Amino acid sequence: MRLLIMGPQGVGKGTQAKLLSEHYNIPTISTGDIFRANIKNQTELGKKVLEYTSKGFLVPDELTNEIVKDRLAQDDVKNGWILDGYPRNAAQVTALDEICAEMNTPLDAVVALTAPTNVLLERMAKRAKEEGRADDTPEAIKNRLNTYEKETAPVLDIYGERGKLVSVDGVGDIDEISKQIISSLDAKLA
Repeated sequence: MRLLIMGPQGVGKGTQAKLLSEHYNIPTISTGDIFRANIKNQTELGKKVLEYTSKGFLVPDELTNEIVKDRLAQDDVKNGWILDGYPRNAAQVTALDEICAEMNTPLDAVVALTAPTNVLLERMAKRAKEEGRADDTPEAIKNRLNTYEKETAPVLDIYGERGKLVSVDGVGDIDEISKQIISSLDAKLA
């Protein structure tokens, strides 16, 4: 199974991706985790990424597309994957379409998690405090939420038109949300 998990910052994509990964026994590929690991290890990529993320800007498409393509070519994703944080705009949808076509691995479904903005802001403020993430400043958070609404939310329309979209409310008990996602996916892909 090849899935995308999408939604605004703080909606619980990472948490739900981990649970789906365990349920379907496929790896989660988080562009954010890849970026943060490179920043932590002070790699050249990490330095480039930090120039953008520290200001609340997104990493350029070319760099992100290259990282995703490389990751989807690795052995552990032969039986499927969950992409978290990608694609985030229409150009990246096109790039992912090309990657999937080239690898003969079509996308099965897109999970869209939703939540009100006040819940998202509260969750990210808590996460910033608990995890000490430098990219979760109030200014950066607001910038990313605005960018999501402008650039990424329209991607959901593309996948909706293709019949790939499963929308689930991201507010509530984590396990209940996970059960809702799994039952929706199983029904869609049956």
